[in-house]
Amino acid sequence: MKKLESIGNRLAPIVFIVILISIWQIAVASGYIKPYILPLPKNVIITFFNILPEIKEHIIITIQEAVYGLGIAVIFAIILAVVMDSVKIIKDAVYPILILSQTVPIIVLAPLFAMWFGFGMFPKVIVVALVCFFPIVVSLLEGLESVDDDLINLIKSMGASKLKIFKIVKFPASMVSFFSGLKVAATYSIMGAVIGEWMGGKAGLGLYLLRAKKSFLIDKVFAVIFLIVLLSITIFKLVSVLQYLFMPWSKENR
Repeated sequence: MKKLESIGNRLAPIVFIVILISIWQIAVASGYIKPYILPLPKNVIITFFNILPEIKEHIIITIQEAVYGLGIAVIFAIILAVVMDSVKIIKDAVYPILILSQTVPIIVLAPLFAMWFGFGMFPKVIVVALVCFFPIVVSLLEGLESVDDDLINLIKSMGASKLKIFKIVKFPASMVSFFSGLKVAATYSIMGAVIGEWMGGKAGLGLYLLRAKKSFLIDKVFAVIFLIVLLSITIFKLVSVLQYLFMPWSKENR
């Protein structure tokens, strides 16, 4: 029974997507929506495969920016979350600033980074790191703070140091929260890279998308959007694989 329920849960989103694409196809093919506003799904798929050879370099650059930015975000988020959890005054001082930083649209900061650091890869990596940093640090901090105080006191009574408590109790208990934030950040990483490329760049999917939009090549615009979605899902799935490697019991509970 559980197996059938699991299969149904996996098929449900696929069926829903197929229904949406069918409605899209019928609406455009019947003339309710003009092709220059919304292209046929068939044309988008054909265009997608046709442009793959010419955008190979753009794909590689966008992936590099996303991975580098995500990696930097993970490192700094872990360091800051551990420091804030260990020193309360630092948390009281820094946490409100983290919340406040999220009120500033990243699309406003991206052109500033381009002016300050040029049109290479570095400013795009900064944009990705900023986009990915917040969900990771907040999730990890909540995970570290959610550990049962009685358990910590028990370990302390056995003479464990702060490092030992963190290693044995806090960090393992915060892994679920950490990976939850990392999954959110992973889906943002490609988007962050694309936003950075919009604001100025020499290559990347964001730049290619901008050129296609200005040329009114609607098929190419949707094909690149489809590719961005695929890349985001791929990174999300890779993070899920890492979660299963570090937390094999989480797969059994699904």
